[in-house]
This record gives sequence, C-alpha cells and structure tokens, in this order.
Amino acid sequence: MIGSRARLRALRWGLRAVFGLPQPVKRALAGRRVEFDGQVLDLDLQLLGRIDRLLASPAGGTVDQAALAEQRRQADLAAEIVADARLDDIVTEDLQVPGGAGPLAARLYIPPAVPETAGLIVYFHGGGFALGSLASTDPLCRLLAAQSGVRVLSVDYRLAPEYPYPAALEDAIAAYHGARADAAVLGADPELIAVGGDSAGANLALVVAQQQATTGGPLPAFVLALYPVTDIDRSGGSRELFGNGFGLTAEYIRELERLYLPDGVPSDDTRGAILRADDLSGMPPVYLATAGFDPLRDEGEELAERLNEAGVPVVARRFPGLVHGYASFTAVCAAARDATLDAASALRAALALVESRQSAALNGRAVLGSLERARTATGSP
Repeated sequence: MIGSRARLRALRWGLRAVFGLPQPVKRALAGRRVEFDGQVLDLDLQLLGRIDRLLASPAGGTVDQAALAEQRRQADLAAEIVADARLDDIVTEDLQVPGGAGPLAARLYIPPAVPETAGLIVYFHGGGFALGSLASTDPLCRLLAAQSGVRVLSVDYRLAPEYPYPAALEDAIAAYHGARADAAVLGADPELIAVGGDSAGANLALVVAQQQATTGGPLPAFVLALYPVTDIDRSGGSRELFGNGFGLTAEYIRELERLYLPDGVPSDDTRGAILRADDLSGMPPVYLATAGFDPLRDEGEELAERLNEAGVPVVARRFPGLVHGYASFTAVCAAARDATLDAASALRAALALVESRQSAALNGRAVLGSLERARTATGSP
C-alpha cells in the first residue's frame, strides 16, 4: 500500500511538472501545432495525447472482458492521479439510491461554503455505458460541487456488457425519482434537483428529462450535458473527421455501442438514441457542451438544434480546441478547466433562477393572502 501511494504521488508530481513547463518547451515536446477543420488543438491536450501514445494506452482496440476490466481499473487510477488536493475539503457521504433492479451505490458531495444549499444535481458518469465508476468521476464531481455551490449526487449505475440497455437508463430514472423522494434527507429541495452527466452519462441525463416530459412526470429543474452521445451507429461528419488521433476513436465508440445496444436501437424504443426521439418538447432548460475535436461533436450539436426547434431553452457551447472527455483533464489543461467551470456556472445560475422564481411566487401568494385576510377583516367586497 505504501509503495502504491508513493508511486501515485510520484505520478502526480511528474504530471504537474511536465504540464507546468514553459509554453515553448511544451510546444517542442508536443510537436507542430495541430489545426484541423478551422480549429486549433489545445497545446496541453496535444501534449497529453502524445504522452498517452508513448505509454501505449489509447482509447481504442477490441473490448473483451479482460480488456474491459483493465480499462475500468485504469480509469479509476487516472482519476486518482489527476485529483486536485485543493478539493479535499468537499464533504462526501457514500450512500445508496434506488435503481432499476435494486439499490445502487452513490456518493453525495456537499460544498463547504454553502452546506445549506437546496440545489442538487443527480450526476451520471461517462464511460460509454461500459466504463466509469464513483471513483473515476470523483475529481469532476468535487470540482462541480465546489464551483457551483450545488450538492452533487453521483450514481454508480449498472454497466454493459454485464447489464446491457436499458439497465443504465432504468437505473438513471429510478435514481432521479429516488432523489426527489429523499430530497429532505439529501438536504435538497425536490423542485431544485437537476440531472447531468458527461458523455454516456449526459445521454442518460437528457433521456431522463425527455422521458419525464413525455410521461408527464416531475421535471428536473435543469439538464447539464457535457459532450453527450446522442445517436448510435453513425458515420461520417465528426465521427470521421476526429475518429482517430484525438483520444476517443470511432472504432472504440462502435465497440462500446455494441456492448450497450448489442442489437442496435429497437425500432419501438428510441430512448437509446435521443436524437431519434419524435418529441423533445416540454423538456427543462439544457446546457449542452461539445468539444471541437470530439467524434461525438456533430450529434451533440444536432440535438441542441432540435431542442431549440422544439422550444426548449438551450445553451449550446462548443469549445473548439478541446477533445472528448475534457472535464477529466482539468488538472493539466487550463482550457479544459475553464470549460468545466463554465458548466458549473451555468448550473449555479440555472438553479438560482428557479429558486428566485419560487420565492417570487411564494411572496406573491403571501401578498394575495394578506389582501384576502384584510378584506375579510374589514368586510370589504
């Protein structure tokens, strides 16, 4: 244990030392500037990609069970390496929430500055529906909680291929309803509960909100979607342009999609590909971010357009120099951190607006009540 901790500290130190080098030195290490599709790849992410290739750990290749287990372990380890010690003061509580087939592990993050906040986001991690855990998304959840002042409830939903579609979605829907039912225990107002996620988790958050709108259930207050996957078995466009050489590959996406939806999207159930949904109206406000060098860029931006056409309030952000998964690289890339803080600010502002409207409505009802009591007391008509 001591040896592994020392190795972890050494890796953290080495990573920060490399990315703390002067810009000209990093440029020399990273190579020539990458400019593609009218966008310039962020220098830090270019350097990170080169290091990743040197270490022979690309996000690609055949996904068998042994490889998947190792990739899951590596994802948890990577999160430990990039963890920000300045966020260690975030209070966390490990607990359970309802899932589609039984209780799920979850972790609640409470911002230190505002423990009395009534806002909460139910958060679903990324990982192509086959990777990711409470551990792998821990640094991101800490950052979101710290910067938004909102409680974060991270949910450890079931993963493919052990549990293919619709297990993850059923877990996400059940967890959202569970958070509303237990809002008081979680320190939240049920009307101030948002849903969010990155990549596959962003897909789950979007579908949870869309399903609530479709069925007439209680809507989330807000949806935070970072570089979501919104369709299945796509080709061309950004999947072709950025499908190789920028971390996440098109081949790997297809492998993960086959694990989650081995028979493709059912003709009578498009929830696995929200971009194919017939009706997106009635959804709560959405913040949807895409990365310029992401194979999933186009389908995310197409969904933003469809949401806008359906009358859904949507803030669409493209961060042109970034790659898929940028919210996991905030410790080494200033641009990735800025983009993630933009999302945290949007979450804070959206829930503050909902809360202010609640207060205004309560005050309005109080005024009407006072007038009614005054009329009753004076016998006025």
